[in-house]
Amino acid sequence: MNPSIPTTALQLRSLVQANGTLQISLELSPVPTPGPDEVLIQVQATPINPSDIGLLLGPADLSTVQVTGTAERPVATASIPERAMPGMAARLGQSMPVGNEGAGLVVAAGASPAAQALLGRTVAVIGGAMYSQYRSMPAAQCLPLPPGTTAAEGASCFVNPLTALSMVETMKREGHTALVHTAAASNLGQMLLKICQKDGVGLVNIVRKPEQAALLRELGAQYVCDSSAPNFMAELTDALAATGATIAFDATGGGTLAGQILQCMEAAINRKAKEYSRYGSAVHKQVYLYGHLDTRPTEVHRTFGMAWGMGGWLLFPFLQKIGEEATQALRQRVAAELKTTFASHYARTVSLAGALSAESIAFYGPRNTGAKVLIDPSL
Repeated sequence: MNPSIPTTALQLRSLVQANGTLQISLELSPVPTPGPDEVLIQVQATPINPSDIGLLLGPADLSTVQVTGTAERPVATASIPERAMPGMAARLGQSMPVGNEGAGLVVAAGASPAAQALLGRTVAVIGGAMYSQYRSMPAAQCLPLPPGTTAAEGASCFVNPLTALSMVETMKREGHTALVHTAAASNLGQMLLKICQKDGVGLVNIVRKPEQAALLRELGAQYVCDSSAPNFMAELTDALAATGATIAFDATGGGTLAGQILQCMEAAINRKAKEYSRYGSAVHKQVYLYGHLDTRPTEVHRTFGMAWGMGGWLLFPFLQKIGEEATQALRQRVAAELKTTFASHYARTVSLAGALSAESIAFYGPRNTGAKVLIDPSL
């Protein structure tokens, strides 16, 4: 291995202790020597996605965050509410690496031709433990970025782009013709908007603030509904009637929004009903919960007949379901449109240590739209 590569490097790890304390720290770990079919990546960019925050912070009370240690090796701690501890039983005492995806420079490679071909290339990967200065990965799992593409531009080319594409793919495979998306002003939501615009798919965007609605309208969104507006239900019903959307992907998860979407779907369908049925319309209406931005329990008031469904949806089980060939086709589209449809935007870039400051945690911890953070472990 290159003598300039250190033998140990920093990795961000999250630990839930039995006393109800979350501890996030930077730990030294050995830099692996890549096997014959592997490469060693100097990680230069890795995003903090909502799915990462779930492992990084767990159910910790962010108002209790305290940071000790040194500037180079901070240690952040926070209290976990007692009611949430039963859900943490499987990870008690385990120091867990964090970070789903990222990108960086291949600085060492195994002997296989596939691995050697990536030496000196900037690649994107998804494989966990990406909040690290170095990460070893199989060459076959690396996506070489097009020439002129930076690690920051390629860091988020898996989770959000593939999620947005898979939502449209799910819609098609389940027989729907238009869809609804909540928290729609997010990076993912903006990608989904661009996909639907390009592919001619009807999309109803639901946001939580007027400024988010204004942002999407500036991007050309035709149907934007603000859930904080007094006429939200009426506007949502109108948008559903216009698009015919009967499937929704809800990032908020808690509260009443999922049930409200089903209620408005039913109302939109009934505008064209020719006869009354006490069982409601026969058109199936589906809401998939794929996030938990709203941590309240999900409330459903059944005012939308019997032809409906609500359940969880996750990217990776969906990709496994559709198979490698279909998944590869989605990945190829991401690579081809990386700087256009699937361009990501970050509010700030921090180092590994910077990600553990109290101010940074308070910024990205609430998962607010427009607060996406990029970590550069090489800083």
